[in-house]
Amino acid sequence: MSNSINFPEWSDIPEQFRIENPIRQEEYLIGGEYKKWNGAFHEVYSPVRVKDGDQLKKYQLGEYPLLEEKQSLEALGAARKAYDLGRGDWPTMTVNERIAHVERFKEAMKEKRDEVVRMIMLEIGKNTPDAEKEFDRTVDYISDTIEELKKLDRSSSKLDYSGGVYAQIRRGPLGVVLCMGPYNYPLNETFTLLIPALLMGNTVIFKPAKFGVLLISPLLQAFKESFPPGVINVIYGSGRVTATTLMETGKVDVLAFIGSSKGANALKKLHPHQNRLRSVLGLEAKNPAIVLPDADIDLSVKECLLGSLSYNGQRCTALKILFVHNKIKDAFIEKFLSELKKLKRGMPWDDGVNLTPLPEDDKPSYLQGLMTDALSKGAELANSEGGEQVGSFFNPAVLINVNPSMRVYHEEQFGPVIPIQFFDDIDEPIEYMVESNYGQQVSIFSSNPENISSLVDPLVNQVCRVNINSQCQRGPDNYPFNGRKDSAEGTLSVYDALRAFSIRTLVATKDSAHNKELLNDILKGRKSKFLSTDYIL
Repeated sequence: MSNSINFPEWSDIPEQFRIENPIRQEEYLIGGEYKKWNGAFHEVYSPVRVKDGDQLKKYQLGEYPLLEEKQSLEALGAARKAYDLGRGDWPTMTVNERIAHVERFKEAMKEKRDEVVRMIMLEIGKNTPDAEKEFDRTVDYISDTIEELKKLDRSSSKLDYSGGVYAQIRRGPLGVVLCMGPYNYPLNETFTLLIPALLMGNTVIFKPAKFGVLLISPLLQAFKESFPPGVINVIYGSGRVTATTLMETGKVDVLAFIGSSKGANALKKLHPHQNRLRSVLGLEAKNPAIVLPDADIDLSVKECLLGSLSYNGQRCTALKILFVHNKIKDAFIEKFLSELKKLKRGMPWDDGVNLTPLPEDDKPSYLQGLMTDALSKGAELANSEGGEQVGSFFNPAVLINVNPSMRVYHEEQFGPVIPIQFFDDIDEPIEYMVESNYGQQVSIFSSNPENISSLVDPLVNQVCRVNINSQCQRGPDNYPFNGRKDSAEGTLSVYDALRAFSIRTLVATKDSAHNKELLNDILKGRKSKFLSTDYIL
């Protein structure tokens, strides 16, 4: 098979990636204490398959607890006790005190870098550079968020005066947060929810993603030792059991979730007081690339290939459909297929590997279904080896001449299938974006400033980020990351996330000699943590 993959025998796996005895994650964290689970467990397997003669066998990494309703409610009780209707130690701490706890966690987390990176690679099949980048970027995100909070605190450490009223305006916590991140960035994107939620004084129930669960195990001790009891509670199990139980109580104040809009909507509907529920959601996307006839072919191919296939296309920011102008379609496709063949297929630890096995057992069959549907409706497979499957590896498939009758035209494939539509009229890709259920990003490829400008102005009203001559992406983390339609609710960045997990609150008093004397007494005596003009340098 051309452009395929060779799975290793056990002896071929580098020693640091061999788990001889599967990890049994028996403990979970509730109320600052480790709890030991004696019930059912879920077995965790790597996307990597191991050769055993003529067979490919699954590589078991470990197992984690399938907690039940009782444990979910215990976690909720611990989080509510720590919050204590806003009267708990954590929500009433000074910003500086909460920062100190998060700093302590960050330093403890850094000591576990090698363990966490190894498990990112083994659990979800991410290659070494990307796994290391995910960890390091997460540490940087924590630092950047702390610095942003210091700026926010400095700007709030003053008294405003307007209309005969003195006021101090700060941001206060919202309550108990249920935090659920995605499997494709199980550390980084989860922590872009978790860290700002904690810093703003909320208490958290954290359930890891369906893949990338064991990589949290090395961090449990850091959570336990860095935060007061009940501030962070880590539970495992099926979301259908744990998250459903929590949402049905109506006692979750914030749903912080990155995943599908279908999953988010189902959880929100379970909450009996939906007007009280704040949601911070990162959802799916179907980001298009528009390649105009004056585009630099080499540049556009490079960016479209990276955008479509980085981490096998398993990113919400991936380019999931390409619109290429008919005038350059032959040159584009020839170059695209040539560059695609150069991408290295292999194991996550292989040097220079680009394409790796997929973590979801049912993903290859789903992608095959998209291909079968498209080919039956007039699409063509541009690369003969596209869609070939060996175990958990799916060879990227390039589908050309796709049209609106096909599932792959509309559905977020979240994998290595690349649909391409050729166009003459620019209204075709614009209409696609108007009609799409999603509105995260778009990439425009052109060398003509007039053409770019004519697209930027309407497209900024369809998506939340327009990328010029580059693939879609999240970073830098200080830029807004959000979406329209079914792609997001709330904005995430080091600036916006702090605001998403908090609410503006003020203390006010009318201007009078008596009230000013009271204010001065409180401020000079440092009698209140909220009403204070102290600030963090």
